[in-house]
Amino acid sequence: AAFVYQDDLVSAFMDVQPINPGHVLVVTNQEVTSLAELDEETGIHLFRIAHRIALALRKSAIKCEGVNIFVLDGEAAGQEVSHVHIHVVPRFSGDGYEWKLKQDLKIAAKEEIAKTAAIISSVLDPGARQK
Repeated sequence: AAFVYQDDLVSAFMDVQPINPGHVLVVTNQEVTSLAELDEETGIHLFRIAHRIALALRKSAIKCEGVNIFVLDGEAAGQEVSHVHIHVVPRFSGDGYEWKLKQDLKIAAKEEIAKTAAIISSVLDPGARQK
């Protein structure tokens, strides 16, 4: 691996199948399959390092007009590697990579949105709820 960053909690290295040159994977050093298994402090650190790498990409000589940061968490979400990791991908106009939805998304009714928010909020850790 060609490492960009490494510490006790996370490692960041170049993706061997990059969307664009500069595509970096930030992974937990501890083997965890999903975000649900990840302790909060390591999760915070994982995203902090992904953020720093995104900033570094923008400062570097790598072609980078924007950055995608994404996590595929679970098979239904497209996760193929059973290890928590964040993709940090430099993007530029005309790079040929597109996010496409298979169907048109419809605007949800306000009542349905409120109901769904209440379901999520009811099981959210009280320390994470916004005051």
